[in-house]
Amino acid sequence: MTAPTPQQAPLVDARNADMAAAWNGAEGEDWAARADRFDAASAAFDPALAGAAGIAAADRVLDVGCGAGTSTRAAARAAPAGHATGVDVSAPLLAEARRRSAAAGLANTTFVWADAQVHPFDPAAYDVAISRFGAMFFGDPVAGFANVARALRPGGRLALLTWQPLARNEWLLVIRRTLSAGRPLPEPPSDAPGPFGLADPDHVRRVLAAAGFSAVDLTALPGAVRLGADTDDAFGFVTGLGPARGLLGGLDAGTRRAALEELRAALADHETPDGVLLGAAAWAITARRR
Repeated sequence: MTAPTPQQAPLVDARNADMAAAWNGAEGEDWAARADRFDAASAAFDPALAGAAGIAAADRVLDVGCGAGTSTRAAARAAPAGHATGVDVSAPLLAEARRRSAAAGLANTTFVWADAQVHPFDPAAYDVAISRFGAMFFGDPVAGFANVARALRPGGRLALLTWQPLARNEWLLVIRRTLSAGRPLPEPPSDAPGPFGLADPDHVRRVLAAAGFSAVDLTALPGAVRLGADTDDAFGFVTGLGPARGLLGGLDAGTRRAALEELRAALADHETPDGVLLGAAAWAITARRR
């Protein structure tokens, strides 16, 4: 399989251009610098992805939106006689993924700087495609998943972790409630690129069927997001998140201070011996290429 060198800028669909710009700028740099924190936040859902993917020892695995490569490395370990290829549009995150894989001594990993919606994957080159909260951002999800389907052999498997709707994810509701400072906030759409782009089961089934997949199944995964070891740790992490920065940006100094105090109090209410835990809900989505 051919892959561009880290210096080659990828082909990016125009519908993904804004997303690519963000992930190759400050957002990508921040996620790369705090990769351990982001990975730990949703780590409770990782076993469900492994179970859904069912990776065999010799499988060739494609990891879509791999970020810093946690799921790619897990796939490589599950397929010691196979190979795991991580694909992401963010150069900073891929640099971190390569560094971590080299440090782990994983020779059966490759990381490709690419927009998976349009990248010319070798046809039928993979047995399994996975994504750990990274497949909700396609500007055209049917086109994106159709491109992934072409990369899979006939009968190849798809396994995704995605978020359920906002109303079932306390961790983000708390951030929005406390930092909105009384302002009405629009509901994130469940059929547009973003964290909740694959939250609606009917939308997911329509997209994957149109993209060439069958046997689509969604399993509800209740759980928790770990935001930090204690209140101070969680507060520092959360206030650095993109949604929090965006909400705080439009507030005057006094309102901002009050909103931050309310956020800290809400996080303190969720401190446990295992850290600051807030309710979360994800989907484990599986399908097969027709």
